[in-house]
Amino acid sequence: MEASNKKAVNRDAITEEVAAAFAESNERYYRSDEVNAGIVVGYDDDEAYELPVVDMGRLLDPELAGAEIAKLGSACRDWGFFQLVSDGIDEQVVNEMKDSTARFFSLPLESKKTVAVRENGIEGFGHHYSRVSGKLDWAESVILVLFLILFQVQVAVDLNSDALEKFSVEMTSLTMRIVGFMAADLGVEQEALVRAFRGRRQPTEHVVAPLSSGPDKVIGITPHTDGLSLTVLLQVDDTPGLQIKKDGRWFPVRPRQGTFIINVANILEVLTNGAYRSVEHRVLIHARKSRTTVVMFHDAHIDGMVQPIQEVLKHNGAEARYRSIEKLEYMKGHFSVRLDGTRFLDSLKI
Repeated sequence: MEASNKKAVNRDAITEEVAAAFAESNERYYRSDEVNAGIVVGYDDDEAYELPVVDMGRLLDPELAGAEIAKLGSACRDWGFFQLVSDGIDEQVVNEMKDSTARFFSLPLESKKTVAVRENGIEGFGHHYSRVSGKLDWAESVILVLFLILFQVQVAVDLNSDALEKFSVEMTSLTMRIVGFMAADLGVEQEALVRAFRGRRQPTEHVVAPLSSGPDKVIGITPHTDGLSLTVLLQVDDTPGLQIKKDGRWFPVRPRQGTFIINVANILEVLTNGAYRSVEHRVLIHARKSRTTVVMFHDAHIDGMVQPIQEVLKHNGAEARYRSIEKLEYMKGHFSVRLDGTRFLDSLKI
């Protein structure tokens, strides 16, 4: 079934009226049926689990790299997510980014509105919004395409441009290292995968799910898969909320200090011809504490096309499992409503 012309998600400006509804737990946010949908696996259930943890120090050690690369690959195939430790990122850069993010969301609404999202736009401060259900997510966010509106944001709301730029440089470097190890796991030359990521701009998102009087009624972030290639998440605080869907059940992710959460996004699933999985995830809110994150969405494509990497196909002697599509058409499809309830990514499968 063809996608409709309606947008599945959009960024709506947060007005005083919307903010008041936000504070009062208004019915515009009530989605109890979605909150309670599916089985949630508890931390203390008999079936013990922990999101895979990959150690960058081991990846960089010639004697240990083989086993750690295999662990990374297994996580990308089975979970679509992993936690990264010993990442080598300057701790001061990380702390400055956390502080800058916390300061931004503590500003009065009038200050944050100076960089409000524009109609039909994606950059700026606003709400996640689902036009299908007519309901709002219990979250506010600011999305920046780096280096395009950075100066405007710094002047308007004092979002620390120096901290953001340093953090972006570190995250880009980290992503390229991770992608190199992914190439090793896939059995192809590093350049075969790295070139798809090279030179792509990285949007940055800061998301906060504030306090609520009805955590069983509202959703912080709607269940979704990420549309670009690789997502790197830094949690500013220790508030839980992220859940990953695996085998039809929701698995909560226990926050770990000093780690980044990495997940496979849709384009990377296509690039790897389905070897790596982009999986559905959501954020539920905490009854007493807010949850704040910094998220980097890294883009990728091959000469303007979203398609499996030829070297991956040759290495595995496999036929392409996804049809090729121009990047712009892919993005239009990803952000459209599919009337049959499937992901746009699924429509690309051969």
